[in-house]
Amino acid sequence: MLSRRHVLAGASALAFAGPARAAAAAPTALEIATPMAAPEWALLQRELLKTNEEACEAFFARYFDDRGYLLAYERWGANDGPDDAIENVNDWPTLHALGAGDRVLDLAQKAFEGNVRQYTAARTKDVPFAREGMYYKEFPVMSDWQHLSEGLSVFNLLGLSAPNDPRFRERARRFSGFYTGEDPTTPNYDPKLNIIRSMITGSRGPMLRQATPLDWAGDPFDVTHFYMEHGERSYEETMRHYDEYGDVVGDSPLNLQATSLVMNAYMLDHEPRYRDWILTYVDGWIARARANGDVIPSKVGLDGRIGGPKGQWWSGVYGWGFSPVVPQTGKREDRNRTPRAVVGFMNAYLLTGDDKYLDVWRRQTDVINAQKKVVDGKVSTPRMHGPKGWYAYAPGEHQLNGLEIWYLSMKGSDRARAAAHPWLDWLDGKDPSFPAKTLRADLERVRARAQARRDDTSTPDTRLADATLDINPASVTALIHLMEGGIHIARPPWSKTSPAQGGALHYVRLRYFDPDRRRAGVPEDVAALVEKLTDDETVVTLVNLNQVAGRRVTVQGGAYGEHQIVSAAVGDVAAAPIDASAFTVRLAPGGGARLTLKMRRHVNPPTLSFPWDRKA
Repeated sequence: MLSRRHVLAGASALAFAGPARAAAAAPTALEIATPMAAPEWALLQRELLKTNEEACEAFFARYFDDRGYLLAYERWGANDGPDDAIENVNDWPTLHALGAGDRVLDLAQKAFEGNVRQYTAARTKDVPFAREGMYYKEFPVMSDWQHLSEGLSVFNLLGLSAPNDPRFRERARRFSGFYTGEDPTTPNYDPKLNIIRSMITGSRGPMLRQATPLDWAGDPFDVTHFYMEHGERSYEETMRHYDEYGDVVGDSPLNLQATSLVMNAYMLDHEPRYRDWILTYVDGWIARARANGDVIPSKVGLDGRIGGPKGQWWSGVYGWGFSPVVPQTGKREDRNRTPRAVVGFMNAYLLTGDDKYLDVWRRQTDVINAQKKVVDGKVSTPRMHGPKGWYAYAPGEHQLNGLEIWYLSMKGSDRARAAAHPWLDWLDGKDPSFPAKTLRADLERVRARAQARRDDTSTPDTRLADATLDINPASVTALIHLMEGGIHIARPPWSKTSPAQGGALHYVRLRYFDPDRRRAGVPEDVAALVEKLTDDETVVTLVNLNQVAGRRVTVQGGAYGEHQIVSAAVGDVAAAPIDASAFTVRLAPGGGARLTLKMRRHVNPPTLSFPWDRKA
């Protein structure tokens, strides 16, 4: 194999082994021997990984049984149904993919398998479509994509660490078939009109009738036995919560979250049919937005007409004009969930790098900001639209999803439109204390949630599925920001100005693998700090905290190898060519250095394969 060595400043050395596109088992390698005193951020990072592991283990032991079943009262319902049950281990797959111990992945997989079995066996008495099981074909029988996406948050990220698990691979294809039209027994998708036929769909097909409060609320039960997260004081109030949730027939932008399922299927073996479906479906929504004055409509009829039979583009459950009455207060609450559809456009951009998938959101933002007016002395913009026009004005410019758009585009113009965020200040070099502060904040979050678990006096017969969501200890936001230079789309949203949540994939600049243990995540003792992001450059510091043993870490461009790493420079030394989606760094005991990576982003087909299982 060809090789060359560059002598670097101080005691460091860097080696390049090529050619860059040689066999997959031997990625380009760099060697770093420069001693680095253990940085505070690195010690905190490793402590946060360890603390997360221990807290998740204790949480699972308290709230799940040996089968992986959640120890809670089983119900079907939008408030407290099967999606909430599996959300109790949200972010656990991500935690493992960052570098936490294998036990975290084992427990996440066990919880998912248990969730499938538990809710396949669970049945309703009154809700008609779940009387033979709340899951069918290992998937919810019928639900909306706000709740489907939340319930798939764990499944959609299991491929980060276990892409070769035969169960994951088979399910990714089967679940996708419910929405691509490949499963003829599940006619959710109309290929002629390029629409998903209802906002309530699942493994038993689409709901093609008016939804009832019972469909959403689930079977009657005595709410006084339980903590009610949404504040209902009776089952009657639970039913009344959904009095205005009937308009579900036809396509909804929330259905764009189905693209994450299909993306996982595509990233297994790059079968073109999955890519084609994603782009066809998302392109259809771009065309509708164009035809609707650059605003994504929230209702498309079964005939493909924008606005359905009445031509009201703002209608539909969770649409632009959806402000139902809250029974506890008698007041209307705005529940426009259209912004969550951004996930579908992000997936299309992940596939193509085509700016048109971001530009549709810029144009919509321009339309909304053009409606600005002064309210109570403050310039305000609307969040809702109904029969009388725009309403629900809030102070400031409309900036929803602005951070996601900037993150993908890396354009200065998009940054100017995004809301402020302390992580962005760090990337701009404005707050050198940010890494330690945010890592300590997440450590405190884990501690507080572990304490809440210890203080919890509930029993399985007094807990609904959503009762412990707020004490799931997994805390990965700081790790994603700092280690991977990525954004965290989860529940709750990573930013109050970014409402996309649930069902998203992993959007990061770098990912790490342990080539010696053949697993995802940084090796033991290794820490990483992304300090700068531009369109074509990433600056990251890698350090090995072990003072006795060396470590090898494989660095990948993007969560799914979508970015090509052109070259890598250590410190001020001339860059060595890489020209691959991943390369390996050998860190001497106690060694560390700052690397500047030149990159071409979104030029490779995204894949779930590990770097050594594919060509560079």
